[in-house]
Amino acid sequence: MGLIHLELFATLDLVAQSPGAPDEDPEGFPFGGWQAPLLDDVFGEQVDASYLGTDALLLGRRTYDIFAAYWPHQEGGPDNSIATLFNSIPKYVASRGTPDLSWAGSTQLGPDLPAAVREIRDRHENIKVVGSLNLVQTLLRERLFDRLDLWVHPIVLGVGKKVFDGGAVPANVTLLEPPAAGPNGIVCLRYGLADGVPATGDMTAPDRGAPREA
Repeated sequence: MGLIHLELFATLDLVAQSPGAPDEDPEGFPFGGWQAPLLDDVFGEQVDASYLGTDALLLGRRTYDIFAAYWPHQEGGPDNSIATLFNSIPKYVASRGTPDLSWAGSTQLGPDLPAAVREIRDRHENIKVVGSLNLVQTLLRERLFDRLDLWVHPIVLGVGKKVFDGGAVPANVTLLEPPAAGPNGIVCLRYGLADGVPATGDMTAPDRGAPREA
């Protein structure tokens, strides 16, 4: 069974709406493109490395349309490595409408999204979900993810769609590697989904923090 990776760019208050450009998802949101002033070379290298081994993309309709209009024209340019990868691997689109699937290797998923995602997971090794906030809420609710790469940017917006915006259910995650930070303050946090649900405790108890017996 393959792994489903959620890759999300977020602010300190976990807003993840329209990071790349003003027209990505502009409805009711005045800060489209908030990510651009914070980018640096370290961030770019980390993002490139995060796609190593990716053999499929799983995208919501809005993100798919943005990618399909951009990436087929970027081979040979500054983003050649990602363009070549994205253009060569299968793309799966979660949409209730009728998207234009002319981008090579694109397939629309059926109406039973959880079942379709489970089938994709059996077919591929490393499936990357980029942005696609509405889709992410379904994957969170169904616990249909294995990794969460959260790129936290040092700004607070106060408005906008958030990473955990109605889809999250109680879950444990584990930090997979030490956080990585760039010179402009972007921090990459890589988590893996863990078993069980969050435990509770009493901070006033004398044995708080003591190891539990097996």
